[in-house]
Amino acid sequence: MRKLLVGALALVTLAALCGYGFWTLQRPEGHYLSDLRIDLALNQGVPGEHGNLLGVEPLLYPGDYQNLTRLHRKLSAYLEQARAQGLVNPRTVVVLPEHIGTWLWARGEKRELYQVTQRSEAWQWLELSNPLRYGLAMLAASGDDRRSDAHLRMKAAQMAADYQQLFGNLAREFGVTLVAGSIVLPAPYVENGVLRTGNGPLYNSSLVFASDGSVLGQPQSQQYPDSENRRYIHDGRHHPLQVLQTPAGRLGVLIGSDSWYPDNHRQLAAQSVQVIANPVFLSGKHSWQAPWRGNRHQAQAADLPLRRGEVSEQRAWQQLPLAANAGTPSMSVFMRGQFWELGSDGQGFASQSGTLWVGNDSHGARLLNLWL
Repeated sequence: MRKLLVGALALVTLAALCGYGFWTLQRPEGHYLSDLRIDLALNQGVPGEHGNLLGVEPLLYPGDYQNLTRLHRKLSAYLEQARAQGLVNPRTVVVLPEHIGTWLWARGEKRELYQVTQRSEAWQWLELSNPLRYGLAMLAASGDDRRSDAHLRMKAAQMAADYQQLFGNLAREFGVTLVAGSIVLPAPYVENGVLRTGNGPLYNSSLVFASDGSVLGQPQSQQYPDSENRRYIHDGRHHPLQVLQTPAGRLGVLIGSDSWYPDNHRQLAAQSVQVIANPVFLSGKHSWQAPWRGNRHQAQAADLPLRRGEVSEQRAWQQLPLAANAGTPSMSVFMRGQFWELGSDGQGFASQSGTLWVGNDSHGARLLNLWL
C-alpha cells in the first residue's frame, strides 16, 4: 500500500511539474492600442549643411514592450512624422532617452505582467514565468539589490540582441545616426560588430548606430550612476568617455546625470567633441518641479555649484549641464510614459554657445530639433 501511495504521489508531482513547465512556455498576447501622435516641442535654428540633433521623447508603457514589432511601430511612426516635417536627413543625429532599452527585460512575457499596476507584481510574474533563468541569475547576481540585478541579468543576452536589432534597423530605415538611449547589461562589449554581454557587473550603457545600422565604437557606460540605481548598477569610470565620428561631427554621449560634471565635459573637449547627446530618465510623476534630489552618493557631487534640495529638478537639470559645457551644441532628451506605478517626468532642452532652448510642456510624445 505504501508503495502505491508513493507511486501515486510521484505521478501527481510529475504531472504538476509538467503542467507548470507547460504554463511557463505560454505567452498569449493581449489587445493593444497605442497613440502614435507626437508634437514638435522645439525647433531651433535653420537648416544647413551641418545637420541637426533630433530628440525623440516617446510616450511608452509596458505593453509597448510585449514584442519588438510594437515598439518598432511606435518609434518608426515618430520618426516618420519627423521626416514629413523635414527634420530627417543623412546628417541627422537622433537621440532617444535613457533606459529605453532597459525595459526590454519585459519583452515576450505573459500578458498579466503588462496588466498589473505595481512593478512588484510584474516582477513576481517575471520570476514565476522564468523559474530556471531567474534562479541561475540570482546565483550570479551581485550588488546590494540582488533581485533587481537578477531581473536584468536573466534576460541579458536576449535584451542585447533585441536592442541591436531594433535600433540598428531604425537607424538603417531612416538613414540617420542614432543614439539609442541606454540599456543596463552585464559587462557589455562589441565584438565583430555584435553587442554581447559578459559575466561582470551591470552597467548602464548607450550604443550609437550608424546610418547603415552598424555599431559605432564600444558601449558608452554611465560614469556616475544616480542614487536610485547605484545598488545594482556599477559606475563606468574605468570605461573612458569616447567621441565618435558622425556625418554631423564628432559626437559624445553623456548618460543621465553624467552631464552635470565638468570633468566629463573636459574629457570630451580634449577629444575635440563637436556635439553632445544626453539621454535622461527622471523617475516620478510631477518630479520636474520637485526639489532636486542630487546625487549624494557620488563624491564628485560635492563640487557641484548647487546643493541638494535648494532648487527644483528643472533648474538643476538645465543649469548644471549649461555651466559645465564650454558651448558645444548639446541636447537632453527625457523618457515619458508610465511603467506600472513608476512615472517619469522632464522637459527636453538643447543648448548651443551658452544659450539654452527649452521645449514646450505638451503632455504627449515630443520632438526636439536643433539645427547645427
